[in-house]
Amino acid sequence: MKAEDVAQYLQDNPLFFEDHAEMLSQINLPHPHGGRTISLSERQLLTLRERVKELEKKLHELLEFAKENDALQLKVHQFNCALFGPHDRSTLQSLITHNLRDIFAVPHVALHLWKDEPPSAEVLAFADEHQLPVCAHHAVHDTLPWFGESAEHLRSFAYLPLRAHGQTIGLLILASEDKERFYPEMGTLFLQRIAETLGSAFNLHV
Repeated sequence: MKAEDVAQYLQDNPLFFEDHAEMLSQINLPHPHGGRTISLSERQLLTLRERVKELEKKLHELLEFAKENDALQLKVHQFNCALFGPHDRSTLQSLITHNLRDIFAVPHVALHLWKDEPPSAEVLAFADEHQLPVCAHHAVHDTLPWFGESAEHLRSFAYLPLRAHGQTIGLLILASEDKERFYPEMGTLFLQRIAETLGSAFNLHV
């Protein structure tokens, strides 16, 4: 009889060990870490302990993730509060750039409004096409020169199209020398919230 047959039989007959309870104390299994044999009940206890450890690890990871999200939400709130005041367009742009670096520690920021700096046809089409922020390990179209002398050192980018009244009004790009700061698979919810806030801010102050 194959091991698979035994396993299938026990699954099909869940009352087997109730009818043969004495076997539970007679069955010995290899210890998972070697060295000796243990009873079936001891092996079950070890399995439960291992599962508890795995659950504790997952819970710890979830708590850490929640803490990171809370910290990020606070930063977004601080950033948003700083935007709304008696700013003209130029002051608002400078404030945005400064706060992204100060609050979020984003080392490189490029903000272009179409009203002041009309984009190339490719960049305009890219911004119009994407409703959500786009993260990449390479610069899109001709946007790399927007970062001046720092351009050659940049390894990751986040593109945030800015909109007001459903129309694209500009593009915000966050960049870093760290390849893992922005990457294609990362979540963009907070980036989208920032983009929406900036669209509203420029709509109010421009």
